[in-house]
Order: sequence, then structure tokens, then C-alpha cells
Amino acid sequence: MESLHDILKQLAEGRISADEARLQAAGILTVGDFARLDTGRLKRKGVPEIIFAPGKTVAQLLEICSALLDKSSRVIIASFDEEQKGAIDSRFPGMIAAGGMEAKTIVLAKPGQQPPAGGGKIGILSAGTADIPACEQARIVAEEMGSHVMNAYDVGVAGVHRLVGPLGEMMEAGVAALVVAAGMEGALPSVVAGLVPVPVIGLPTSSGYGLGGGGVAALLAMLQSCCPGLVVVNIDNGVGAGATAALIANRTT
Repeated sequence: MESLHDILKQLAEGRISADEARLQAAGILTVGDFARLDTGRLKRKGVPEIIFAPGKTVAQLLEICSALLDKSSRVIIASFDEEQKGAIDSRFPGMIAAGGMEAKTIVLAKPGQQPPAGGGKIGILSAGTADIPACEQARIVAEEMGSHVMNAYDVGVAGVHRLVGPLGEMMEAGVAALVVAAGMEGALPSVVAGLVPVPVIGLPTSSGYGLGGGGVAALLAMLQSCCPGLVVVNIDNGVGAGATAALIANRTT
């Protein structure tokens, strides 16, 4: 977010209009006639502006990325497809600092720029291997908010003894919140929430089949849980889960 001095200087030099100056002062960056970016979100809320790729043309996505990179050193792009990823690679060579196709989430960074440090600790658990992409999305967002992330994948209730060691390590390390991802019947978040003294963010994923497939059964099971301390984001919403866990953890530092 630009300082008021810089905005007034641009206005005085005729580089921006009075309307543009008012928007910039409010932390709003207009891009063409299709986007208004919240450049002040990180400072105001602790969560950076994140570009949600679905529904955007390649041209729109690239223009939004360029505009944000003019104002900040790092940019998160979430839920892109292969065509969009290829265009990003071509337009911003060597600038991908984190992420990839598995999580469908990447971070573009200017040379030498690092994410903030000094945030709190969170843990991320997945019930199965198929849940890892949503977990990785959560991890990327949390790390971009400065949190330290511990993760353990494929520790679901089909072999619940696999959970004991990783969960114990996370508790000993002092994590302030847990993201727990599960598809199928969505049982793992309830199990974890019944064992730990920290908030648990249930992350239902679209892995599953039959009547409750696509994440529906997992979402409903988590919402119906009797375990206090469990809250739930929407299906495959790794961005929301990671941001929420990081906000909790970063308040504890």
C-alpha cells in the first residue's frame, strides 16, 4: 500500500487523477474495468490479497499479477488451470517462489524478497494422500502470512494409529491451531478436535465417491460434529483454512 506522500506526489505530477488518488488512499488499485484490488488488506487484516484465478481470462490474470507486483514484493495466485499456469511461467520467468500445480497455488516474488517471519506455529494434517493438494494450498497461504507450518499427511481414521506420533509432535512444538483435511466421510477433524486443546479448522476435500462424493459427506460430517473447538471451511478451501489458522497463530506471538 502506497504512502499518502507518494499518492499526493503522483497526483501533483498528473500521473493519476483525483478519483484514482482517493482509491489508492483507501488501498484500492483499479486494473482496467474488471478488477479492484485490495492492496491494503495485509496491513489492515493480516491476510494478503490473493488472486483467485477461476473465471479470469489469461489476459486479465496476467494484468492483475503485474499490477499487484508493482505494489508488493510477493503475490499469491490460487486455483489456476494449466493454461493459466503456462502463461504465468512465460510472463514471469524465474519468479515462482513457492507452490505448483499440485496445490494449484503459487507465489510470485521479486528477486531477493522473502515472506514475513516471526509468525506463530500451525499444524496441517491430511486424512489421505488425495487430500494433500488442499493442505498444500493452506500451507502456502499460512507461510506467506509468516507462520511456521508443521505437516503430516495420510494419517486418517482407516489407520488411526498413524496419527499418534505426528499429532504429539505438533502439540509438543506448541502449535496454536490445526488444519485437518479429509474427504470421504470426513471423520479425522472430529477425532483430532476431541484430543487437542487448540482450535481445529476442518477442511473438507472433494475426494470421495457415491452419494456423498465431491466433499459433500465430509462437509456435512464436520458441520455435524459434536466436538467443541472444531470450525469448518468450505470444500477444498485451503486458502480459507490456512489464512484462519495463521491468523490464530500469529496472534499468539
